[in-house]
Amino acid sequence: MQIDEYRKLAETEDGMWYFHALNQRMLLPLHPWRGKPARVLDAGCGTGGLIRTLSNQEPQWTITGLDFSPIACSLARESTSAETVEGSITDLPFPGASFDIITCADVLSQVPDGAMALQEFERVLRPGGVVVINVAAYGWMWSYHDQTCETHHRYRRSELLRMVRACGLRPLQASYANMFIFPLIIARRKLFPPRDATSDVQTYSPAVESFCGAMAGLEHAWLRRGGSFPTGCSVFLAASKS
Repeated sequence: MQIDEYRKLAETEDGMWYFHALNQRMLLPLHPWRGKPARVLDAGCGTGGLIRTLSNQEPQWTITGLDFSPIACSLARESTSAETVEGSITDLPFPGASFDIITCADVLSQVPDGAMALQEFERVLRPGGVVVINVAAYGWMWSYHDQTCETHHRYRRSELLRMVRACGLRPLQASYANMFIFPLIIARRKLFPPRDATSDVQTYSPAVESFCGAMAGLEHAWLRRGGSFPTGCSVFLAASKS
């Protein structure tokens, strides 16, 4: 991801509806670990937004952040107390069976070989542990946003499920996400792209933030009950290691 995008992310991720919805969604499969000590890896932690959410939700978790970008690591260290390591999700600098929980929010799409990253997740995950992943959906949705964020690949749910199973992980939940506002995202990125496009990481008007947040809240309630959605701009998946 471009340097300016990391700085923009640090400024907006605590206020933008998208990241609030994403972070709450990443927490859903972790309910069985609430109230228990656990070692957590946020693989591709960016500027630390998800780490802050994880820390606030469960003080017993010991969280480590990892990111390829030195700037992202520096910003994460400024805003969190978690250990933050510079490295790649395709070559994790940790011994096997090091973590009980691995989160990877919108980062698997940014590496050329997602299968290698999943193999690394399986390697460093302890038996009984869980990995939670969110990725960009559908190759046909490629746009200016992906170019700016340096997205390598957008996934289908079926594709991600095959890759996870091939690594020896057992899927627990798999769904598309952000279905209710997907038509608006299609319109913005494919039909009416902004003239001077960077990425869509920004804080929108209060009306837009409120509407998108409300739609995400409805989806969250359904996912929390174990439901799934047939389409959306993201793929959300949780899997465990036997």
